Amino acid sequence: MINARRLAYQILLNLEKQSSYPDRLIRGTLQRHSSLKEEDRALLTELVYGVVRWRGLLDWHAERLFKTKTQKVAPEIRILLRLALYQILYLDRIPDHAAVNETVKIAKSTQPPHLVGFVNAVLREAIRRDGRWDWPLPEAEPEEYLAVTTSHPRWFVGKCLDEFGFDEALSLCRANNTTAPLVFRVNTLKTSTADVVAALQGKGCNAQPSPYLPDAVRVSGLRQDLARLSVHEQGWVHVQDEASQVVSLILNPVPGERILDLCAGFGGKSTHIGGLMGNQGEIVAVDQSSWKLNELKENARRQDIGIIKTIAGDALDLDPEQLGTFDRVLLDAPCSGFGTLRRKPDIKWRRHPKDPHRFSRLQSKLLEHASLFVKKGGILVYATCTLFSEEDEQVAEEFSRRHKDWTLESAGDILPESCLNMVKGGFLKSWPHRHDVDGFFAARWCRTE
Repeated sequence: MINARRLAYQILLNLEKQSSYPDRLIRGTLQRHSSLKEEDRALLTELVYGVVRWRGLLDWHAERLFKTKTQKVAPEIRILLRLALYQILYLDRIPDHAAVNETVKIAKSTQPPHLVGFVNAVLREAIRRDGRWDWPLPEAEPEEYLAVTTSHPRWFVGKCLDEFGFDEALSLCRANNTTAPLVFRVNTLKTSTADVVAALQGKGCNAQPSPYLPDAVRVSGLRQDLARLSVHEQGWVHVQDEASQVVSLILNPVPGERILDLCAGFGGKSTHIGGLMGNQGEIVAVDQSSWKLNELKENARRQDIGIIKTIAGDALDLDPEQLGTFDRVLLDAPCSGFGTLRRKPDIKWRRHPKDPHRFSRLQSKLLEHASLFVKKGGILVYATCTLFSEEDEQVAEEFSRRHKDWTLESAGDILPESCLNMVKGGFLKSWPHRHDVDGFFAARWCRTE
């Protein structure tokens, strides 16, 4: 009979061999195995996200057990070792012998006998170590210490140390390994925050109003598929972190306006903007991925937002003469995504040291092109969900230097008082370790000529 560990092994092996997304693989697996008990569904999710989040540290342990770089070991063996070591080192509720025995069973069904013996021997040695490991010292090797103990790529840690300093880098990396809160944006076209909280509490969930936004709710203790939750099915809520919602507030759309949302993705911000506009006006949502726009349309339908039109294509190919100008333009730019590692821990292993620079060059091009669609007196907002200044402040400041006919406006003049601690130098700059929200950046300009 299929069990949670075997399913987790299959998902993790899929992630190791090709570019995939943990959340989508988990969702698809749970749909195919709908008879899985609730505790097995929870264990599957815990194992997949736990192994992905702590991959670097798990490999560090493994390499000290068999004196070989894990990348020289076959992917199937790497995954088996990571899966078992995560249970041994992190899951107190699972006895060590059970973690080893279950992993060896998977190995026996997938690997030749000599590799089964290798896996068994390595895991038995891990148990014998009983927590005795030769850790790097923070004073002597700060970069190695942070990379190992917080399970981040060494290049990422080095960049954090250079830009933020040791204490800030440590706090950030530790926060990245925590689970982000589940946040619902309330669709005020259909309901109120109070009604959403009451409905969720009636289902046994712990639901509380957000400390930052009046139309957001933080939820814990959710024990059913989100897609089947009545408040979601009815379009009362949309899953969206507070920092992402703040970006739409900085845009500050007005009913009846014409809005351009570039790089719209699944439409979290597009539908939020539609709600802020009272479903009056026009929103043009652009994205390269047709499948994302299909999901955007479904999200808009569920929330009764009827003013969104979609365009599938590269934002850089849009023609201002054909599309015309807009009252407000939002560029939620492609970025390295390092502000969302609590939700998407796989990102840190998929990125390359040169990616922040590569993204910054694309972001500058997109921002320049986006400005062509803003009418005189109109508003342009640039946003990312990453942390490094190379993709954030530097891109915004470069645009301001090149465009003297644009006025940089402070996000602090628009946002509610509860969000002002996320504003620095007029920019939105939110942090997981400081604010318990995703790491976002946003800048806002008004076109004066």
